[in-house]
Amino acid sequence: MSSDNSKQVVRNPIRVFVILMTSVLVAALLPLLVGINPAAAATVNAGAGSYTTSLPPGAALPQACSNISNNPREFVTSNAPSGAVPTNEWWSSLLFKRNNCQYSDTLVADPMSFQAGAAGLGVSYPTTVSTGGSSHGTAEYHYQYARDFWLGVSGLNAPNTKVDDWSDWTVTPKWTDGTRTLTTTIGHGSPFVYANASGGNAQLSFDTNPTVWQNSSTRVGFSVNGHDYVAFAPTGATWSVNGSSITSGLAGKNYYSVAVLPTNSSTSAAQRLALADQFADYAYAFVTDTQVAWNYNESDSKVATTYTVTTQAKEGTQHDTVLATIPHQSDNLAGADPIAQKYVSPRGAMKVLVGVHSFATSMKFNGVLPQLPSVGLDASQSTELKGLVSTASQGDPLQTFGNDTYWTGKGLGRAAELSEIADQLGMPAERDVMLKAIKQRMTDWFTATPNKGNRIYYYDQNWGTMIGYPGAYGSDTDLNDHHFNYGYWVSAAATLAKHDPAWAANGQYGSMVDLLIRDANNYDRSDHRFPFLRNFDPYEGHSWASGPGAFFAGQNEESSSESMNYAQALIRWGTATGNTEVRNAGIYQYTTEAAAVQDYWHDENNTVFPSAFPHKSLGMVWGDGGSYATWFSPDPEKIQGINMLPSTAGSLYLGQNPNYVRSHVAEISSTTGAPPSSWQDLIWQYQALADPDQAWTAFRANPNYVPEEGESKAHTFHTLRALAGLGQVDASVTADTPQYGVFSKNGVRTYVASNSGATAITVHFSTGATLAVPPGATATSGGVTWQGGTSDPIDGVPNPTPTPT
Repeated sequence: MSSDNSKQVVRNPIRVFVILMTSVLVAALLPLLVGINPAAAATVNAGAGSYTTSLPPGAALPQACSNISNNPREFVTSNAPSGAVPTNEWWSSLLFKRNNCQYSDTLVADPMSFQAGAAGLGVSYPTTVSTGGSSHGTAEYHYQYARDFWLGVSGLNAPNTKVDDWSDWTVTPKWTDGTRTLTTTIGHGSPFVYANASGGNAQLSFDTNPTVWQNSSTRVGFSVNGHDYVAFAPTGATWSVNGSSITSGLAGKNYYSVAVLPTNSSTSAAQRLALADQFADYAYAFVTDTQVAWNYNESDSKVATTYTVTTQAKEGTQHDTVLATIPHQSDNLAGADPIAQKYVSPRGAMKVLVGVHSFATSMKFNGVLPQLPSVGLDASQSTELKGLVSTASQGDPLQTFGNDTYWTGKGLGRAAELSEIADQLGMPAERDVMLKAIKQRMTDWFTATPNKGNRIYYYDQNWGTMIGYPGAYGSDTDLNDHHFNYGYWVSAAATLAKHDPAWAANGQYGSMVDLLIRDANNYDRSDHRFPFLRNFDPYEGHSWASGPGAFFAGQNEESSSESMNYAQALIRWGTATGNTEVRNAGIYQYTTEAAAVQDYWHDENNTVFPSAFPHKSLGMVWGDGGSYATWFSPDPEKIQGINMLPSTAGSLYLGQNPNYVRSHVAEISSTTGAPPSSWQDLIWQYQALADPDQAWTAFRANPNYVPEEGESKAHTFHTLRALAGLGQVDASVTADTPQYGVFSKNGVRTYVASNSGATAITVHFSTGATLAVPPGATATSGGVTWQGGTSDPIDGVPNPTPTPT
């Protein structure tokens, strides 16, 4: 779902969001429509598909301040990297200016937060949480930016702030007023601000006089608002303290740094001085680059991720630095040795690594499947399920509720799920109805023809983005939600690729699918047509939805499950097409974000949410906290369900903690005082990950429920019976193939694996079990195998009938 628009009229009731959301809604309703002469449209071929590089008639470009629609580099300096500008970053409001047309909105980096202003960089270390709620059961918590001081140059009065450089999780803002210039480098996990100043003295300005506890030549230690900082000047320089200002001439040089220390009210003066001494060793190693790298080891199903920092030694030879990790990293550190002190953050306690230039994590990948196997069915249930599939195939296969990229994607996803079920049940005609609908609709969208204004993809070179028109929930005007939208498309394409590999080839329509993948989260650093990992934040470990991120609470992400849907789609598409680079990028994102979801949306270890927050989960994660809310509804079913949809065989990460699942489901009824009254099918499928029999009973007791828009009664029926037969997810076991799942029921394991390739494979599980999987088949250790096959439903090539054996 969108990060700042709605498919419904009902709005988030949280009081502090009212003004914010009203302004966003107004902005969404008043876009500047830019049209062109259709005859001048430029068509670019991509395999058999095509897209346009001329804006379709009536279409809208990204909307923001000044001339940014046509020139996103208006607030970027000439020193910045070439290629596509990043969007959807924690720092995007510096560049994609939407509300603050001169400087920035809140920039939440953890452990510090920032805001740009005329005098330089506002610096904050938020350690006090604020909570709020309403009678509707919604609630929120925030570690809000509250400026401790301004960091800058004496007399600086810059008319705006521009972006001078960026890397995977840092950014370098720049200010100049013609006489004085300031650049700073700030980033995730860094307790330092690195500054370069000219035209005046380095200056730290305070609203009230700070408490100075050390002033020794190049170093000044001070406390403000209960937070301890140390500023470091070049050798030979001194600091001058004058009431509410601390300044330094920098001994004729142009650099200084400021660090926040991981102290609290119980830290002694001696401990504080010891930390200042420790941090001083790294104060002159200025960060110039950060990069993430990942490696998937198929043999043991482990994902190794390395976070590397490059520094420039302003003095001496030190090239190491200090980095603070958040829980999904901290809990999976490989060989690191954090110090005892920790930072406070909206993501929980941050462990501190001193004297490092990199760290690594190791995580287990527990596999995805194209579809759960059709088990748990007696003869009557099998007949009933076939009837539901048949009924679904006789209506609109895509069941679309709109013609935009989001709702078209939802329809494609629904049809793909049904086609997989039909294939397993030996219903080739019904399967091919779904596959034909998917193929026709995607081929239509993937073909740019003259005068075509709808169902068309447009590439904008200035922004480095593929926008589908009609857009959805700001996917055009704000570049919102591209991973949400395109995840459905790629997932459906992966299903089609298994049955029709010719369509999915790069020389046919696979090239268009790859462009959507690259747009949302470009996995190839050398491809400068798109920003690297647009939506995915490699340090936070999850995605951000808003293009500008222009909010008081920083960036936001509502539907983590739709982000996970994008990641599982990459895994299946890469597997089906033999593209291991795409597959591995998907496995990295899927494994990392699964850990982030468990920590930051669900707090399954009870280490992140503040004690005053009354809920088991969040509907939305914000840069500075989270809220039990959505952009479109106050209903608990939707607040919790938005992180359950779409329910697929790529959603098994949600079932790794059955006790949490039970508490999550119980909260819906406890909040409303009644069983779920909307999105019941999503909630039943989620509940079945822990208690499939109870979910099945609830399903049977409500035959007249209305399916969620991307769901079907056949899919819910299939999922509930499959989990009743399989049992709960067993995350202790891994396999040497990406498409697998392991389940346990009454102490007995069932192994499942799928083979999208053209040759048989043997899957090896970490328990020593093996499973032979024929080409195009899904196999289980329970002795049930479904043999799929290639097809071309549009051209009428016969399809082999899958036969249960």
